Amino acid sequence: MSRFVDEGVVSGGARRERWTRLALVWGVWTLVGLFFASQLYVYFARTEKAVPFAKSVAWQVLAVYVFAVSTPLVLWLARRFRIERSNWRRRLCVHLLAGTMFAVAWAVCHITIDSLFSGEAKLLSPVNLARNVFVMLDKELLVYWIVVLTSHAAVYYQRYREGELRASQAQLQALKMQLHPHFLFNALHAISALVHSDPDAADKMIARLGDFLRLTLDASATQEVPLRRELEFLDCYLEIERVRFNDRLTTSIEVDPRVLDCRVPNLILQPLVENAIRHGVSQRAAPGHVRVRAERRGDALRLEVSDDGAGLSTAPSSRATKGGVGLSNTRARLRQLYGAAYRFELADDPRGGATATIEIPLLDSNPDAGGVTRLDLGDTYAPPPGRPTRPAEQPRPASSRA
Repeated sequence: MSRFVDEGVVSGGARRERWTRLALVWGVWTLVGLFFASQLYVYFARTEKAVPFAKSVAWQVLAVYVFAVSTPLVLWLARRFRIERSNWRRRLCVHLLAGTMFAVAWAVCHITIDSLFSGEAKLLSPVNLARNVFVMLDKELLVYWIVVLTSHAAVYYQRYREGELRASQAQLQALKMQLHPHFLFNALHAISALVHSDPDAADKMIARLGDFLRLTLDASATQEVPLRRELEFLDCYLEIERVRFNDRLTTSIEVDPRVLDCRVPNLILQPLVENAIRHGVSQRAAPGHVRVRAERRGDALRLEVSDDGAGLSTAPSSRATKGGVGLSNTRARLRQLYGAAYRFELADDPRGGATATIEIPLLDSNPDAGGVTRLDLGDTYAPPPGRPTRPAEQPRPASSRA
């Protein structure tokens, strides 16, 4: 059943596209006809044989509609016999022959229309008709080649755009895949340290690592996910880190309910939280805290990851500011996805520690939304099934404090 529904949707979309193209063809030629009608009206207005404007419009619009009727067939020929580097000689001969045939037919039609509107029947005599067809042949051929070349230009531009899109997607996928070995290396290194000292914790960490990898593999082909889905990834990752740090790590998540369905880059929060834990929590003997915050700022989605560590000014390594693989990868992905329409900043927090801030366009995850969407209140964040959130880590409204 779904197959037939899908096929119906596809065929319906194809029909709409076909009618849109036909409307565009007739609309363009109508505008051309109106332009020539105004030129004809002005020309005859300067002579003793003034032509009414309505007659000028009918005359020229009917003349260009000869082209409009034939344009779909010319476009089909241009697609069917597209001139490529490997076949240009053969295809060029086809278009020279077809163009000549169309040019002769168009010239005969235009001479007939001129004869009807001007009242000069002698234009249709065999001698005059042949002479006028020969005189008009170059202009009619020019119209044919304009249509053919326009079709070729549209196809080549579409190929160029598709190539750019494939290259961009490949680069984004490569950037995203860099995160997996980077994260796995750190996680496996932590597990190896726990295997002998705390086997139970190591076993729990392996189980959580498996859950995290399953979630990431489920969305491996997706560049953007809803924020609520990204929070599921983050919750799974934080469980791994909580096993690793035990009581030394506490976390809080503050989410504006309006932004839970906004699209964010897949795995955008994990490297930020990892950087905060590595440079904020692990560098101190006392327990550390990491706070994740998501809220709306105008037409932008603002994501913040803060820690209460030593901050950037006293950081022992430049990786706290440059971020190594994780943060440099984050910058590259944001640039690739949003161009200049994003902000990424890592700065000292006045309350202590450091804060990583990302601002990206506010986009609804609904594929039918089509661009920036103003979301309504009423959504709430729900933790992943089978993984209840601890009370101290439950998301709170954006106005509350950790």
